[in-house]
Amino acid sequence: MSATASSDIAAPDTGGDDLSPPSRRRFRLSYTTQVLVALALGVVLGYLAREAQITWLATTLGTIGSLFVQLLKLAVPPLVFTAVVSSIAHLRGVTNAARLAGKTLVWFAITGLASSLIGLALGLLTHPGRGVSLDLGAAKAPEKAGGWTDFLTGIIPTNPVGAFVQGNVLQIVFLGVVVGLAAVQVGDKAEPFLAVVDAALEITQKALWWVILLAPLGTLGLIGKAVATYGWDLLAPLATFAVDVYVGCFLVLLVLYPAVLMFAAKLNPVRFFAGAWPAIQLAFVSRSSVGTMPLTQEVTVDRLGVPKDYAAFAVPFGATSKMDGCAAIYPALASIFVAEVFGMHLSVPQLALIVLVSVVGSAATAGLTGAIVMLTLTLSTLGLPLAGAGLLLAIDPILDMMRTATNVAGQALVPVVVAAREGLLDREVYDAPKGDLPIHG
Repeated sequence: MSATASSDIAAPDTGGDDLSPPSRRRFRLSYTTQVLVALALGVVLGYLAREAQITWLATTLGTIGSLFVQLLKLAVPPLVFTAVVSSIAHLRGVTNAARLAGKTLVWFAITGLASSLIGLALGLLTHPGRGVSLDLGAAKAPEKAGGWTDFLTGIIPTNPVGAFVQGNVLQIVFLGVVVGLAAVQVGDKAEPFLAVVDAALEITQKALWWVILLAPLGTLGLIGKAVATYGWDLLAPLATFAVDVYVGCFLVLLVLYPAVLMFAAKLNPVRFFAGAWPAIQLAFVSRSSVGTMPLTQEVTVDRLGVPKDYAAFAVPFGATSKMDGCAAIYPALASIFVAEVFGMHLSVPQLALIVLVSVVGSAATAGLTGAIVMLTLTLSTLGLPLAGAGLLLAIDPILDMMRTATNVAGQALVPVVVAAREGLLDREVYDAPKGDLPIHG
């Protein structure tokens, strides 16, 4: 299909003149509309399955959603490896590459710190665990618990093949960095290898675009299954905490990020969200920052005006280490929740430690299982009961949708800000009206 942006998903090229009546083309649903319709339909079907206890419908919705996520995850190992190798190799052609990399890290830390403070402030204001009545005896610590050694020892794989088989993103990133740096040092002799890597990256991204075309079906299944499984009876005791997570993410999305865009980059925030919306939308339904990475990179370059060579470095790096939702807002709120549920008081130094762990430890989630591991890392550092994380597992999928959408928005934001401040951003592309998602079929 055509890669050009339009308000509709382009029809296949038949090789002749398009003689279809305008009236028929007018009623074709755009990609964004398809996803929104699927979202609404998923809520209805999920509610029906739960209230009418239609087991087969809930199972079918779960299967559809699981298959979509599996397809996204299938391409993660080759995608991450080839993207990191290619990005490092291409970064050598970018002026002031080291400066850009350093600025990217600084803005990752700045926005992560601010997000963590927002989560902390919300928790202290609303007291999400105060008065919560839960069976603490039934709470169990998750099977996987995060620790600082997980990050340090988990970087280097014992077997490079095993890193790909297990889908350990952190280790794959490490291998990609080593291979990319080695290829740069080898010079011209590495060009044939880099050509193969670039071709593999293009093929993987093409396949992932086909998966992205299935996002409306994936949305239907994932949202439907969530509604069918997690009803209000389960959510009610945790309502304040769940609302806090969503409010915290909205504050980051609608207050923090626009402020950064306006004051640090002199950019219109509305244009940013119009350009980044397809990636944010896919992140919400897929709950996978890495699975959304090709689309994030696509919109960052083609809709937001970030130079391709720089985006090829910043976006993959951000997808594995820049998580304002999962690693900043969520652990700050959850730590306060767990402390209040267990009747423990958090001192000012402990509150400061929450912020520090959130900023420094976010990269530890890359090769593990997301926000729950980051939460156990924070709890263990503070000396809080790890079993407290088990209290939140039931509603985690509902929270993870909003957390991941926030993650991906931040992963697109930082390259835009850095590029704008360095005079590299194509402002004509950034300010141009945004159509529907350009589908690469």
